[in-house]
Amino acid sequence: MKPATAAKKLDVYLPATPPEFQANPITREELAALQADPPQWLKDLRKNGPHPKNLVAAKLGVSIAALARHGVGTALTTAEINRIIADNPEWLAAERESYRQMLRERRERKAQRANVDR
Repeated sequence: MKPATAAKKLDVYLPATPPEFQANPITREELAALQADPPQWLKDLRKNGPHPKNLVAAKLGVSIAALARHGVGTALTTAEINRIIADNPEWLAAERESYRQMLRERRERKAQRANVDR
């Protein structure tokens, strides 16, 4: 598989991975080995970042679109994410509430569809 696909499956930001990871295709066996026994570079990336935007959004409790709306970079380190959380800007509180509301509505629609299908 392409390095970008492997990075996505490993939940890491591709440009932060070692050059040899970025330059070579990854087999399914290699991916499984990385998942089962991650090397130090992978442990460090998962712990400290930079993290891909989907993980940044999840750690902040907002949508990926919210990050874009507020000019938050696509790849933040754990320290940068923690700084945003500590600062608790107004946009973060508003986006968190909006995101929670969207998730509630999605769950309600899913429950309604499940009841209709019965």
